[in-house]
Amino acid sequence: RLVDLLRRMQFGQKRERFEDPNQTQLPLEVQQAVLEEQEEVIKQEITYSRQKKKHPGRAKLPDHLPVEEIEIYPEGDLSDKICIGKETTDVLDYVPGYFKIKRYIRYKYATKDKDNTQISIALLPERIIDKGIPSEGLLSTILVDKYVDHLPLYRQKQRFSRENIDIASSTIDGWATQSMDALKPLYEKLLLDIKNEGYLQVDETTIKVLDEK
Repeated sequence: RLVDLLRRMQFGQKRERFEDPNQTQLPLEVQQAVLEEQEEVIKQEITYSRQKKKHPGRAKLPDHLPVEEIEIYPEGDLSDKICIGKETTDVLDYVPGYFKIKRYIRYKYATKDKDNTQISIALLPERIIDKGIPSEGLLSTILVDKYVDHLPLYRQKQRFSRENIDIASSTIDGWATQSMDALKPLYEKLLLDIKNEGYLQVDETTIKVLDEK
């Protein structure tokens, strides 16, 4: 239906405006084969727009990093349930001086009644980047190093490389961007508090750049 509508919008309006019953058919009339080709192109564009882009997947973390395991169990009484498995989520963390992996182990429990099985699993702790591998400590380190200690992101990537952690530069850029987006509410609150003050001051001390001769 969408293809027919687009075709009528493209060609029908022109015919209604310029078509004369006494006029012979123009030699440049669009052929049926051309119309079918245009319809196929439109179909492909619609199909492509509906397809979701697949996530490239999480970067694999090296095996030599120390691992901190954090076990999380479902809330509530588990005495009438049995453990049927677990889900593991690795998060790359940074402690000043070294990297480590925070491994969240969430155990799955199911009720013993097979006719009415209910599965319980604990939720992961809330993170700044949902389904991302960086911890809050790592993200804060990246921002502090960049904006306080003036360490560019490409140099921070070298820190990852020295530990054989393969993280793309575009990924680190995305981490920094999403972290700054998460800080926007704090920035807006700070800006509002400053504007609500009755008296504002700025440092307008001049700095002599060139010596007078």
